[in-house]
Amino acid sequence: MLVQATNRLRQASARRRSKHLFNRAKAVLATSRLLLERGCRVALFGQKLVNVESAAQALCQDFGSERVFARAVDLGEPAQITSFFRELDDCWGRADILVCNAGISPKGLNGPTPLQEITLQEWNTVLSVNLTGTMLCCQAVLPGMSAQGFGRVVLVGSIAGRALPRIAGTAYVTSKAALAGFARSLVPRYAAVGITVNVVAPGRIATEMAGPRDSAVNRAAVARIPAGRMGEPEEVAAAIGFLTSDTAAFINGAIIDVNGGEYAPL
Repeated sequence: MLVQATNRLRQASARRRSKHLFNRAKAVLATSRLLLERGCRVALFGQKLVNVESAAQALCQDFGSERVFARAVDLGEPAQITSFFRELDDCWGRADILVCNAGISPKGLNGPTPLQEITLQEWNTVLSVNLTGTMLCCQAVLPGMSAQGFGRVVLVGSIAGRALPRIAGTAYVTSKAALAGFARSLVPRYAAVGITVNVVAPGRIATEMAGPRDSAVNRAAVARIPAGRMGEPEEVAAAIGFLTSDTAAFINGAIIDVNGGEYAPL
């Protein structure tokens, strides 16, 4: 998880941004760098401290330690999420932008777990990270966004939640498809106070979760993607960056597909 923030002046173009992202190191770093280049500060959290420290070190090196805030947080533990946002609020103030990029997709040697073999523990773990964690983060920041009359929320879904899944398991697909409904439920409640809620749905992106580019699964994916390649984390970051900008103020409740044409709804 990463969070970005700068001091926001109500009548100026340089707003204070607090952006919140979950795991997938390459995608998180790409989005963070894009937002930092706008002048944002960045706070980040992840479940594994070693990954959090590695991301923080890379960002500090390029943008300065005073603009980076890093903590280890388990998304399956609501108290840790609450504590993170409380500390962040004390340090930098209210969040302006929330980007939820959680994604775990358990797989065995033969791929995702078949439905009849999914344990309740696996099901609950995936949903707690991919879906419930998003809800808890929204609960943490939306009151502050409402009070200040500005907010951008971007939820990172997946092509697996949009089209027939080819790789992902049932729990992952369910959690990612649910994000669209969750986003729609927030739009009528918060649009009038200057908050937008949108979803970015990436296709096959070259991240740690996707594995080696030359794996059989990725070669098969490239063969069916009209663009003829996997996507890059920076391309997902670009879509997120646009939706968090002032120019996207009238885009609300949308799902932006970033998949090279593999899924093209009419």
